[in-house]
Amino acid sequence: MGKRLIFFAPLAIAGLALFIGLGGWMVQSLWNWLLPSLFGWHEVTFWQALGLLLLCRILFGGFGRGFHRGGHRGRTSEERERFRQAIRERFGFSAPTASEHHRD
Repeated sequence: MGKRLIFFAPLAIAGLALFIGLGGWMVQSLWNWLLPSLFGWHEVTFWQALGLLLLCRILFGGFGRGFHRGGHRGRTSEERERFRQAIRERFGFSAPTASEHHRD
């Protein structure tokens, strides 16, 4: 087991570095290709692109399954329906009644 870890740990670190570097390069390339010509925004450096990638991950992607909030995974159908009803009540929506469907 120890020999496998010694072999795979450097590969995992190199793979992670490659993945992060490729992501930063893609964000930088797409940003610098599209946004300056479309909106007149400044070009970004590789490190700024990595920062943008991290910011988007924080704002929109979360940090994986352990930190996942919301969604319907693991909820029963009754729990999902209670959640939907609470949202409807909170925002002033209600399920349409039969008479509302047949208005002319």
